[in-house]
Amino acid sequence: MGGKSKADGLTILQLKSQIKAEQQHIAAETVKPPRKIACGAGLQLWVMGEAMYWRLPYRFGGKQKVLALGVCNPAKPELSEAREKALEAKRQLAAGLDPNQARQDDKHAKAYAHANTFEAVALEWHAKELASGTWKPKPALVVMQRLIANLFPMLGKRPIESLTTRDLMGPLRKLEAEGTLNVANRVRQYTASIMRHAIQTGRIDKNPALDLQGAISSPKASHHPALPLNQLPELLQRIRGYTGLQVVRCAAEFALLTGARSSEFRFSRWSEFDLAAGIWTIPEKREAVENVKYSERGEKMARERVIYLSTQAVTLLKFIQSINGKELFVFKGQKRNTPLGEGTINLMLNKLGYSTQLDICLHGFRTMMVSSLNESLQFSADAIELHIGHESKNEVRGIYNRNAQYLAERQRMLQWWADYLHVLETGAYIPPADFMIQTLQEQPKLRVVA
Repeated sequence: MGGKSKADGLTILQLKSQIKAEQQHIAAETVKPPRKIACGAGLQLWVMGEAMYWRLPYRFGGKQKVLALGVCNPAKPELSEAREKALEAKRQLAAGLDPNQARQDDKHAKAYAHANTFEAVALEWHAKELASGTWKPKPALVVMQRLIANLFPMLGKRPIESLTTRDLMGPLRKLEAEGTLNVANRVRQYTASIMRHAIQTGRIDKNPALDLQGAISSPKASHHPALPLNQLPELLQRIRGYTGLQVVRCAAEFALLTGARSSEFRFSRWSEFDLAAGIWTIPEKREAVENVKYSERGEKMARERVIYLSTQAVTLLKFIQSINGKELFVFKGQKRNTPLGEGTINLMLNKLGYSTQLDICLHGFRTMMVSSLNESLQFSADAIELHIGHESKNEVRGIYNRNAQYLAERQRMLQWWADYLHVLETGAYIPPADFMIQTLQEQPKLRVVA
């Protein structure tokens, strides 16, 4: 490591004096930078003017090299720290290592370690799924928020290869203790997918998240409340007798006639309806309206869907058009260019004497419609599911059936449903299977639009 030199005894005060002198020479242009000040242990301070840098010249493999040891603060030179760095570099030389190469190796090791933390792998997995189109932006944001809130605090900085099933249980147990079982089970699924990505990218050989299956209690299924079908007559009579705003009553009737989701009909525009053809085309996305939250929402599954309109639905829409025809939204709210509020129909149901937690809510209209159509035994399950806007639960069947639209059947189905409701409104309940499709023969037919 060499013997001692005069520079080894250099003090901070002496160094500052030399720095000042060199800066003056550089400013007077009597010398050219860099001006090198020997600082002991082979260390040099290169004075460029105002800027100064610690450097260690050395030889390795028969070549002259320089190791950068950082920037020097002229007001308070870190002499002792710089000397220690120089001595460490000399120890590496004595061990047969090139200090510059050792630094690069250390950087690579740290980068590798960071890239293999749970957080880094999770972010990589999230970016891959988002890029593949698996998620749309909003669900992707929800996943990221759950990763940040529930997984990263406990697992984020841990090396992915060090994690065991017990480690992965930690965040899940915390969520389970908080009673958020739905989130806990979602987070378990994310964890398994992240660890699977770690296997696929060669970071680990086995997936410790597989044994998390069944470790967390499953949440009890929660369904939107819907009335027994034999209470449909009373519901219809109460809606018809509602004395509040006409548009609210009309919206409830329209929701029941069509089985449309809240955002699908609340944000609907007149341009979507062809009343002459008897169809409503729900776009996959609507034009956003300034200051109207979620106004860009269209069909929930983000695909254009045709709803056939019964003669009763067309009549209802023409009535709404007579009072709202010049408005932006078909079912306008009390303020200009705003739709009915999300909870408006549920509030109406409360006023009609129903509990929207126990008896019936807006979404329950869809349940009652689907139940009635299924119990009628007159329509195929595929036609019902297509109308209501559900994706096929049978993936293989969905692939082979993707071009089947059941247009004529869906048209007959919607008219059957409207006629059925019209008869029930008189007060007598008829089981769906007893209300036969022959009752439609005298009804005017709607044009089938492909």
